[in-house]
Amino acid sequence: MSKALGLLSGGLDSSLAALCLKRQGVDVTAIAFVTPFFGSSKAEQAARQMGVPLIVEDIGRVHLDMVKNPRYGYGKNMNPCIDCHAMMFRLAGEIMAERGFDFLFSGEVLGQRPMSQNANALRSVANYSGHPDRILRPLSARVLPITTMEEQGLVDREQLLDIQGRSRKRQEALAKEWGLIDFPSSGGGCLLTEIHFSDRLRDLFNHQPDCTVSDVELLKIGRQFRLSEQAKLTLGRHQQDNEAIRAAAGDSHVVLRVLGVPGPLGLIAGEPRDEDLRTAGAIVASYGKGKEQKEVVVLAETPAGEQRFTLAPMPRSESEKLIV
Repeated sequence: MSKALGLLSGGLDSSLAALCLKRQGVDVTAIAFVTPFFGSSKAEQAARQMGVPLIVEDIGRVHLDMVKNPRYGYGKNMNPCIDCHAMMFRLAGEIMAERGFDFLFSGEVLGQRPMSQNANALRSVANYSGHPDRILRPLSARVLPITTMEEQGLVDREQLLDIQGRSRKRQEALAKEWGLIDFPSSGGGCLLTEIHFSDRLRDLFNHQPDCTVSDVELLKIGRQFRLSEQAKLTLGRHQQDNEAIRAAAGDSHVVLRVLGVPGPLGLIAGEPRDEDLRTAGAIVASYGKGKEQKEVVVLAETPAGEQRFTLAPMPRSESEKLIV
């Protein structure tokens, strides 16, 4: 029995690819990667439903380095899909070699995404991964050149599929036929494909090119304000955001709140000047219960100790101009 290791996002295509091989007797194991931009929860759910073992690997740091400078560039937003797929195949290939799998597979469908799943892109992914002769796309295998795995008899080409194009009708029919009843809708799942998050990430890269995974995690919280070239404010929208800000605050961050009235927490990242602290304090005040007061007292917890400012809340029309 051949052994295959497959990239599993938890979406319909990757799940069907795993089932396609499992149904012809291949010993299938899946792998899901975790980064600041996508997680493994959907893959874990899909693996449980299919009865497939799942390996989960956190690749946040190395993935962020790639996102900063992708060889093949970005898609519509900040999504470097070709580089990302190649990286995942490369990392999965290391596990393939270590644990004795025969080949890799994915749920990629020829022509489903014009930029990242055309024939040239699929070939680039395979070549750039370092494992061009060990990658199988079961859903489109019969409309792609025959692979080494098929020639060697590790899989039966006649039991592979010939899906291509953007329609999902074939996949949905197969899901029903094969008993795959719980799967997410198409699209979504990766923050890099979302325009709003991409704007935030682009701003971070422009102002802090040496940013870390922790810096990227902050982009998921609340509202973001660009204070200056040196500093940025993250502002909570509700209690959950406030808790996340408090948990994310490190030795280099400044945490702000208005004294005496309910309101959001703010966190300043970067190297804020006194002017940045006051601007951030005025923004924090404008989103709290004291926004109509003439002046409020803002407490800033800085690496050097606590500071207090008495200032007027910034008019909302002004603070909104700074939103990233």
